[in-house]
Amino acid sequence: MLDSIKTWAYKIKVDAKAIYLAGCDARTPRVVKLMAIFVAAYALSPIDLIPDFIPVLGYLDDLIIVPVGISLVVKLMPDALMREFRLKAQQSPMLQTNRATAMALVGGIWLLCGLLIAYWVFARDYVASS
Repeated sequence: MLDSIKTWAYKIKVDAKAIYLAGCDARTPRVVKLMAIFVAAYALSPIDLIPDFIPVLGYLDDLIIVPVGISLVVKLMPDALMREFRLKAQQSPMLQTNRATAMALVGGIWLLCGLLIAYWVFARDYVASS
């Protein structure tokens, strides 16, 4: 059982790196790139659907949502491209995570989302009052 869990975790790690490589490639469809960004943002974000301080459930949502998101992005990716990115991911060393960069990226995504929502709300109110 432990071997199958290790194998599954390795596949998720390779797919995560392959998705990162796909996000940097111009051949990747835009929808897939957006999905990959949202999965990465959710995985790195301190804001969860179920807060982590709730016993068991807090971490269970991360253990379910992130792998499901990765598998959805993999399924949406064209097969030939995914094979190519997986091969590159397996041949190159795994990414070294830089926490500060990841936090800045997630913070920037949340800021952008907040600005877009504010623009949408105020633009709608401005048009309605005109």
